[in-house]
Amino acid sequence: MEVKIGVQHAQRELVVDTTESAESIEKLVAEALSGGGLLTLTDQKGRKVVVPGEKLAYVEVGPSTVGHVGFRS
Repeated sequence: MEVKIGVQHAQRELVVDTTESAESIEKLVAEALSGGGLLTLTDQKGRKVVVPGEKLAYVEVGPSTVGHVGFRS
């Protein structure tokens, strides 16, 4: 899954490509928002992204896109 995370007062969004399901990501986001905790995601290369729950602006979850060279239609 590709997860785009908007962080308050940050110009750019974070993009994480993870193997977790959309349901588990939604659960992690809900826990981070409700308890004021941390949203921790691990990407496909094993790197961790940690964002404080109170700084989340938005989280967009969608399928990963396969890299293409050239024009797409």
